[in-house]
Amino acid sequence: MLLSNSFIPILKNNPSEAKIKSHQLMLRVGMIKQASAGIYSWLPLGFKVMKKIEEIVRQEQNKIGAKEILMPTIQSS
Repeated sequence: MLLSNSFIPILKNNPSEAKIKSHQLMLRVGMIKQASAGIYSWLPLGFKVMKKIEEIVRQEQNKIGAKEILMPTIQSS
């Protein structure tokens, strides 16, 4: 993935709504973008990182014989 061909909106200042350091960094380096209160979109760089983490976790789960499930986004009370 060439950096010059990617959509990575980099911020110079910490966003005021972000209090946690990891949240600030993810917004600043262009991994996520806030759509509305509590709703974020994964940008190309963040999506690639998330998929890589999923791959590593899946490999480790397969090594120990764990089963994978997919749950709905909204859980009932």
